[in-house]
Amino acid sequence: MGLGPVMLDVLGKVLTAEDEARLRHPLVGGVILFARNYESPSQLCELTAAIRAVRTPPLLIAVDHEGGRVQRFRTGFTRIPPMRELGKVWDAHPKRAKHLAQQAGFVMAAELRACGVDFSFAPVLDMDYGVSTVIGDRAFHSEPQAIAELAHSLLLGLRQAGMHTVGKHFPGHGYIAADSHLDIPVDERSYTDIEMADLIPFRQMVNFGLTAVMPAHVIYPKVDPRPAGFSPVWLKQVLRGELGFEGCIFSDDLSMEGATVAGGIVQRAEAALSAGADMVLVCNKPESADELLAGLRYEMPATSKARLAHMRGGAHPPSQAQLHESPEFLTALREVSTIGIQDGDLALS
Repeated sequence: MGLGPVMLDVLGKVLTAEDEARLRHPLVGGVILFARNYESPSQLCELTAAIRAVRTPPLLIAVDHEGGRVQRFRTGFTRIPPMRELGKVWDAHPKRAKHLAQQAGFVMAAELRACGVDFSFAPVLDMDYGVSTVIGDRAFHSEPQAIAELAHSLLLGLRQAGMHTVGKHFPGHGYIAADSHLDIPVDERSYTDIEMADLIPFRQMVNFGLTAVMPAHVIYPKVDPRPAGFSPVWLKQVLRGELGFEGCIFSDDLSMEGATVAGGIVQRAEAALSAGADMVLVCNKPESADELLAGLRYEMPATSKARLAHMRGGAHPPSQAQLHESPEFLTALREVSTIGIQDGDLALS
């Protein structure tokens, strides 16, 4: 059985019979983990091993683990600062900021890979316009070139530890205040305005080897009346055509309010897949997951299967014990711990 086009979550810190039944469904191809699934590195290793054992080939395992307020695993993991802290370093010392970004990416990915996680949905490539509370300090900077440079360095660190990159939220979520988890955001700018600013980090990261993209649940009515994640204009014409992106496209969570414009959960998945997504996410609503698995009829293209297979983490990652014996990792750990220290105070919490 190959990978299917749906990524689901699981209920707790160990797999239940209900979880296993869902994960064996042929439409499922991956699992996204949350804070509720985590207790300790050893427990996480047991959970990811159990998930991999459910299917052959094993399901993809992902997490939102960007740093700052979006870091699902805390105790036993290095506290990664919000990416804004790297932007602050950039303003005074760009070369130093790029080095620290690479070290942060390496630490983040090495710890996740040691626990059996294939990839994180990172980095955030949104611009900080000072209005979006859902993006806020998750953005590297307000300048597109700074974002591209810092994200590239983070990519190099992730790759160093055997992890791929997922740039989000295409084509940019930072210009509007509304949160797509709770609302249906509308960005009234023209394509030219977006292209000359928000698309710059995405375009450059595609050239740098970005592996995957997650589109925003945002409507840009001057381009398409549909949210970007349901729009063939954004995904096929712009992302694949104009930007030349050949990697994997993951929908954002179809349970979010910003996705409801496409109809019920089956209609949302159909719309996202038809627009060009390779995999759709359904999180925190088991009843919606069951409805989708029962109702979706979809023959997965070979290109999507290949893109998803490419998202697997590098083979044979070191254990956590081995990591903490690695001079390379320990050096990176020390340097990451300095990010956000100003006047003797940590700006990480």
